[in-house]
Amino acid sequence: MKILFLVNHLNVGGITSYIFTLASGLKKEGHSVFIASSGGELLPKFNDLGIIYISIPIKTKNELSLKILLSAFKLSKVIKDNKIDILHSHSRTTQVLGSLLHKLTSAKHISTCHGFFKRRFSRKIFPCWGERIIAISEQVKEHLRDDFKVGLERISLINNGIAVDKFKPVSLSQKQEAKSRLGLRSSPVIGILARLSDVKGHKYLIEAMKIVLVDFPDAQLLIAGEGKMEKELKRLSESLSIGKSVFFVTERLDTRDILSAIDIFVMPSLKEGLGLALMEAMSSGLAVIGSAVGGIKTLIKDGENGLLVNPEDSPGIAKAIIDLLFDSNKASSLGANARKYIAAEFSEEKIVLKTEELYQECLRKKE
Repeated sequence: MKILFLVNHLNVGGITSYIFTLASGLKKEGHSVFIASSGGELLPKFNDLGIIYISIPIKTKNELSLKILLSAFKLSKVIKDNKIDILHSHSRTTQVLGSLLHKLTSAKHISTCHGFFKRRFSRKIFPCWGERIIAISEQVKEHLRDDFKVGLERISLINNGIAVDKFKPVSLSQKQEAKSRLGLRSSPVIGILARLSDVKGHKYLIEAMKIVLVDFPDAQLLIAGEGKMEKELKRLSESLSIGKSVFFVTERLDTRDILSAIDIFVMPSLKEGLGLALMEAMSSGLAVIGSAVGGIKTLIKDGENGLLVNPEDSPGIAKAIIDLLFDSNKASSLGANARKYIAAEFSEEKIVLKTEELYQECLRKKE
């Protein structure tokens, strides 16, 4: 098969990681893979795989942008010349682009829904989901069915997958070295790896840290990521007089450096499609805490491979962290179970195989 991924950019983030996993897996299976985007810092990784890159001006969030038409004009020729079989889109604007290209060519259009969409009127007029839709979690599948009335026969549940062998537990000495590289002390590190957006719930974790420090004054909070909330979150830390215990670092291209320094990983999101960083933390054998929302509930089985807390519940987050800091055996057991669960259910081989089967099913189906 010849597959063309449509994505706004190739910068650090969950969608780019998802596409990289799929693209590399599909290449190994002998398929031809193309990517059309506006570029990004991770483009060299795709080039190293031998994936064919097409530059398009699609860096926009406006579904009526002229950039979509310009991209369609350029790609329609590419699709016809290369006899592309599958178009795979990953955002609202690329879904519009994919639907337009489907009408202009004979290529099949599939989209992946990575999270939750606002119920805008434009979705009713121009749904643009594609012939089939991949939902990355059961909660996203329910969202498509309940909020957008998408027929279940069009939705395929295919969870994200990760390279389990890439994210492994580290030794105590390796963890101490990782902490030192990031300018952290050897004392316990509570960490989060996510874009600095209000939907990720960082403020509740910072508020929880104020409570944690009463029992564990040497504990540290590591916040890794970039985003519009950075200044506000730093101000919150200072206003709570815990600024010296909260460390901000920009998200690295290799998240293993960050995860290696963390003892307890927390994802206090208000909404979450599935949570790639959470999956990586679990694969790394870390004790994890997450809010009981969206796809986080798919990953964390409370008390078995992690702890669930209510969203927007700073005291609840603090209690869970303190519980694990007091009981290192419990933390170790949850971390070991988390790794086993991810390895069994969310390997990259599974996502590639299931997606490949969906592509083939679409190609067998006539218009």
